[in-house]
Amino acid sequence: MSVRAAVVRAPRRAETAYAIAWGFAAAFYFLEYASRSAPAVMIPELSQAFGVTALGVSAILGYYYYTYSTTSLVAGILLDRFGARYVVPAGMALLAVGCLLFGIPQASMGGIGRLLQGAGSAFAFTGAVYLASHGFSAKKLATAIGFTQCFGMLGGTMGQIAVGPLIHGIVSTGQFWTGVGIVVLLVAVGLLLVTPRETHVAAAGEKRSFLTPYKVVLSNPQSYICGIVSGLLFAPTTIGDMVWGVRFFQEDRLFNYHDAVFAISMVPFGWVFGCPLFGWLADALHRRKVALLIGVCAMLACALQLTFLPGVLPNWVTLLVFGISSGAAMIPYTIIKEVNPDNVKGSATGAINFITFSVTALLGPIFSSHFGKTLGSPAINPEFHFFQSGLFWVGVIALALLASLTLRETGRKAIDN
Repeated sequence: MSVRAAVVRAPRRAETAYAIAWGFAAAFYFLEYASRSAPAVMIPELSQAFGVTALGVSAILGYYYYTYSTTSLVAGILLDRFGARYVVPAGMALLAVGCLLFGIPQASMGGIGRLLQGAGSAFAFTGAVYLASHGFSAKKLATAIGFTQCFGMLGGTMGQIAVGPLIHGIVSTGQFWTGVGIVVLLVAVGLLLVTPRETHVAAAGEKRSFLTPYKVVLSNPQSYICGIVSGLLFAPTTIGDMVWGVRFFQEDRLFNYHDAVFAISMVPFGWVFGCPLFGWLADALHRRKVALLIGVCAMLACALQLTFLPGVLPNWVTLLVFGISSGAAMIPYTIIKEVNPDNVKGSATGAINFITFSVTALLGPIFSSHFGKTLGSPAINPEFHFFQSGLFWVGVIALALLASLTLRETGRKAIDN
């Protein structure tokens, strides 16, 4: 074998190893999203277990986004400095412990567990994107990121449509969370075994400040716009669907429990198709911004129809199209990597995660205090209450559309021009 052939083959073997590791990280993301969305279908059970009201359960669930957003910054730094081999499995361990604690029927343990779940989950998507950027070529990166989100959304769907029947007759909430914690630990071991070593990453990091990557990313105004757009597009799904969706359809639309779970689960099910679809579209058009605007406009149309003309289409159809369209929320994750240098890939993803879920952490209490608090009140007209909550999300998506217009196009066609 010639020296040249050996040199060429070695990088290919490394890329294959990173691609396999990305598969394990995608499984991590699946489990993370399942644990994030599952509480939406067990709010009465959690309320009883923790001894708090439904609003109190909502507050506990919201802890997730505080640690998720802040730890995303730490995750990005650690990945750029030390690589993924030990960093991502450590995040999985935090998620596993958080799931185990969340299964203990005490409000304090539930709160601590949810905080740890958020902290550990911050390493899932950030780690998967980091591994994808090392395992796939640039022309396939947006598609790979889309498929990464596809696995997460599939987990979100299973966390609702499959977990709902599971906890109503087969397992208790405590048994469910214990099982999830054990599975997460097993996947963490697999990821640790297959991820390549990156001894050169730490050595390079010693020559620069620990915060240098974020100085680069956060000094770029486009980074903030990417995070704001993504956050505004994720908020209707992370808050409106994963926390309040089932309850709103039960109380305001008078759906029975199983019909409400089915309708709401169509949003993450739509993500399963929408995330790779819009990733592929952004690559095929060679225009990130155009693909993003198509998705945002489709989301806005669905939100308007569900708010003003809810009887025109079956709700599950509208929510499915909405979920598919919201796959465009992942495009800013590609844009932020393309508007920043290659040596801050992990930090760029950490930064957008921080901004994205800071928006969620900000909007969550606002929505809960204005609409969640009055849900089911006999003094409130259910139809008007649903209409008002719908207007809130229409406004959020409209803001995302306006912010998207200020993004710089990073697609190849724009660069060539």
